[in-house]
Formats: sequence, C-alpha cells, structure tokens
Amino acid sequence: MDQLTGFQRDLLYVIAGKDRPSGQEILDDINHYIDQPVTHGRLYPNLDTLVEKELVEKGQLDRRTNYYALTPKGRRVLQRRQEWVDQYVDV
Repeated sequence: MDQLTGFQRDLLYVIAGKDRPSGQEILDDINHYIDQPVTHGRLYPNLDTLVEKELVEKGQLDRRTNYYALTPKGRRVLQRRQEWVDQYVDV
C-alpha cells in the first residue's frame, strides 16, 4: 500500500464499496470526491497499475464494458491500511 499513490488508494476504496463497478462508475464516484475532474487518461492507467499489482481484478461485463473488483490481496492491503488509519484517527 505504501507504494501506491493517494489516487490509487482512493480507487481501491471506491472499488471496495461497489459490486464489480465499471470504469465509468468508478470515474463518476471519484469525480464526486475530487475537486478537479478526473479524465479517462488518468483513471485507466491507474486502474491498470492496480491490476498489475494484483490488488484489483479486471473482467468483462460485455464486449465494451469492463468491471473491476478487489482481489483477496487487495482486500487484505485495504484492511491493513484501514486498521492503521483507525489507530490514529477517531472521527
């Protein structure tokens, strides 16, 4: 997790909160959170990095639409991160 950018960590949280979201669904959600609009050119390379790091699985919903889901490794990494954050932040 420490090798990821903040944006990539945010993507993990969005993916974890949805059931196999498409790239467009992830983009819509992340754009509600981030002040500057995120482009496809920023989103998809970062999703590909998460897939390469085996934190996210990429599959096909149909011939034009991919889905993304956390892998078991991605879930563990995200859980460890959340436990670390929880020990310092009480909101």
